[in-house]
Amino acid sequence: MAQPPKTTILDHFADLDDPRVERTRRHKLVDIIAIAICATICGADSWVHIELFGKSKLAWFQTFLELPHGIPSHDTFGDVFARLDPVQLQNCFVSWTQAIAELLPGEVVAIDGKTARRSYDPAGNKGAIHLVSAWATQNNLTLGQVKTEEKSNEITAIPQLLEMLDLNGCIVTIDAMGCQREIAQQIIAGGADYVLAVKENQGRLHEGIRDLFQGAEAWGFDGVPYDYARTVDKGHGRVERRECWTITATDCLDYLDPQGQWSQLKAAVRVVGHRQTGAGGISQPRYYISSLPASAEQLLAAIRSHWSIENSLHWTLDVTFREDQCRVRKDHGPQNLATLRQIGHNRLKNESTLKVGIQGKRLNAGWDEDYLRKVLLG
Repeated sequence: MAQPPKTTILDHFADLDDPRVERTRRHKLVDIIAIAICATICGADSWVHIELFGKSKLAWFQTFLELPHGIPSHDTFGDVFARLDPVQLQNCFVSWTQAIAELLPGEVVAIDGKTARRSYDPAGNKGAIHLVSAWATQNNLTLGQVKTEEKSNEITAIPQLLEMLDLNGCIVTIDAMGCQREIAQQIIAGGADYVLAVKENQGRLHEGIRDLFQGAEAWGFDGVPYDYARTVDKGHGRVERRECWTITATDCLDYLDPQGQWSQLKAAVRVVGHRQTGAGGISQPRYYISSLPASAEQLLAAIRSHWSIENSLHWTLDVTFREDQCRVRKDHGPQNLATLRQIGHNRLKNESTLKVGIQGKRLNAGWDEDYLRKVLLG
């Protein structure tokens, strides 16, 4: 029999496997998850806060949840999320985001990692968890995230994240840690294009791109077809100018990659950022490779879009959701709570009727149950 369509966010979490033995299941798992999501949206950042929020909103929750034994205790919340399979929870999250996100052709999907600094567990000899996220820059949505124990392991986490997502037609941007031939191949195989930052971790490639642009510039780009674009931004007491050069000539790309190891390599890119403040100026060249034979203007726009994952996602999780201050450490608890924060962030970011920032929306959701329902269910 065909399954009924999943029309709300809670429908996507209804089929999770309950980690508790049956005789201890006084509370339904979907109720626990619904309360935790709502509490996280409204500012709760611990299991105690989630229990307090649930009790204060008991009458409201009873309008759409079963709650056979009322609101679970904070110990129950902590125990369930410590034992709940984080991969299953993340798969439900990805299922939901792909149901609501309409990725546009050419949309930039930025991939980057962030450490939840207080999630380390000295007693259990566990380091802080590092989460690699995919951020759809036009949809303003986190599409998914994968946990790794250390930043150095982003190389293994990124392929797992790409495997989870349908990025056909998108442009995937990754910093230098993800500049790996296997990752470029996986992106192309998935029907997407890549723009990858190149630093010293790819020594020969980095040197080759640097020498290519320096040599071409020394000769005034004579005989080297190239494209150029520039942007200027003013504000906050500084002027920022970004210049971008791209080289797409086949012979130049063959010089960089004589054995054809970089899948569909179509462009070498140099971006120089100039920042002028009252104290002086700073210039910094950065290099990239791309499978897009696009103009310098288009590639510069994609590169600039990448940094929205820092400004629109990581900064908000740190400052508004206080992720770095969260001390939940037991078992799968930190990773699952991080997923709840991503869910809350997605819902708040895409609720557009209230013209205030994320923090204002969180406060209003806590005060106004009709608004909370709108944020939760759309």
